[in-house]
Amino acid sequence: MRPGWTEVAYRYDGSFAGFLSCVYDSYRYHEAPGAFSTPEEDRVSLYPERPVETDAGHARRVFRSLREKISPEAQRLASHSFLTCLPERECAIWRFIEMGYDIGPGVTYWLTDERVAPLLGAVRHLYNEAHLLKGFARFSDVQGALIGEIEPKNRVLPLLRRHFCDRFHNETFLLYDRTHREALLYHAAQWAIRPLDQLDLPPASEQEAAWQALWLRFYDTVALEDRYNPKLRMSNVPKRYWGQMTELRGEGRAPRPAPRGRDVEKRLISPHPNPQK
Repeated sequence: MRPGWTEVAYRYDGSFAGFLSCVYDSYRYHEAPGAFSTPEEDRVSLYPERPVETDAGHARRVFRSLREKISPEAQRLASHSFLTCLPERECAIWRFIEMGYDIGPGVTYWLTDERVAPLLGAVRHLYNEAHLLKGFARFSDVQGALIGEIEPKNRVLPLLRRHFCDRFHNETFLLYDRTHREALLYHAAQWAIRPLDQLDLPPASEQEAAWQALWLRFYDTVALEDRYNPKLRMSNVPKRYWGQMTELRGEGRAPRPAPRGRDVEKRLISPHPNPQK
């Protein structure tokens, strides 16, 4: 902590602009935030608590300073770190920003520093999860719109926006994040990410149910019984994603394909075939 600065606990609205407003106030009033709390994550702190109102002007000023006084890479690392599930992420980002103001552009190269390494690891996890969900997200046709649900650890919607808006540029779609209760909406070349406490969908139509049945049949048909390897599948498709994937719903595992042709003959010869063989 800087000499003469007062340790406080900031209470803000949970937005990135609100966090940047806290950074502005910390330098304006010479305060070192020891804790942050939001309406969704109310915490008890031993530090004196001070509420901070979100000020768009202050937030823009701080955000611009991250690029000008530190570097574009530092600005990106700070903003993307805010999307992660890193514990006490606000304190970690504040310490990184404080270090960046002191050191300058080279701060992002301090890879092993305790103020930099946690953010780099958290952002790497964020990028990996966003990459996986580009392939794991599933959409269903609901009254002419494509609706999908995901349950990520990080707030990945801002990173998924461009991919799905480009992919479904002629469609109307909604991608709902159950974990953080927010949704990416797209219609007529316009997009928005909005809070959404709950998503209640009607039962699947006959046509949608038929498409899902076709997809399951394809999934079972292309599967190779002799290469059935649940451990390998779980490493490629982590189990926590299965609940939102059409082909892996139900009992929390994918159904093994029914044996056909020579597979039947092998089972008749050997009552305990080795599926790993």
